[in-house]
Amino acid sequence: MFNEQKDNDQYAALLAEAGRFHGDICAGIEIGTRMTMCGLRKLGITDPKGADRKKLMVFVEIDRCATDAIMALTGCRPGKRTMKVFDYGKMAATFVNLESKKAVRVALKQKKEAGEKSRDNQSLADLSEEELFSVAEVEVPLRPEDMPGKPLRRCRCARCGENIMDGREFAHQGETLCKPCFERKNYYHVTA
Repeated sequence: MFNEQKDNDQYAALLAEAGRFHGDICAGIEIGTRMTMCGLRKLGITDPKGADRKKLMVFVEIDRCATDAIMALTGCRPGKRTMKVFDYGKMAATFVNLESKKAVRVALKQKKEAGEKSRDNQSLADLSEEELFSVAEVEVPLRPEDMPGKPLRRCRCARCGENIMDGREFAHQGETLCKPCFERKNYYHVTA
C-alpha cells in the first residue's frame, strides 16, 4: 500500500480516502496524507489496517485536519489506544512500529525551510518529502499501561471519587488523585 517513492496514483487514492473520512480535502488533509505515507514507509508498515494493524501506534501533536488523515489511513484511533493525541499545536506525528520498536517523528517544515515554493493546495503535492518534512528517528518509551487492550488496573480518586485507569493516578500526601485533582485545575468549571 505504501510504496518506496511517492506514486501520484497512490497519493491521489489515499488523499481521496482521507478526504472522505474528513468531509473534504484541505491543506491539512494533504499534509496528513503525505505525513502518513512518509512515516509508514520509514517503518516498513505496508498494510496498517490489515496485516500490520497490531504493529502500529501513532502519536499526533495537533487536533486539526492532519490528524483525521492519519486516522483514516492508518486505522489508528484513540478509542483503540493506538493513537495518542497530544495537542501541542504542532503539525507533527510520531509513527511507532510496536514489533520492531522503531519510531519516526515526521514534522512539517516552516515555509522558509521548505524553499520558496508556496504551500497552497496545488503545490503541496509537488513538494518532495525532504522539502516538506523533517524526519527523525526517535525513541518512545511505552509502558504496558500505554498499550492497546483492556485496562490493566483501576483505582479511585480520593477527592472527586471518579475512577482512574492505567497508571494515570498521582500519589500525593497519602492520597491517590486523578490529574485534575492533583493539579487543582480542569478544562471545565461546574456551573450547577
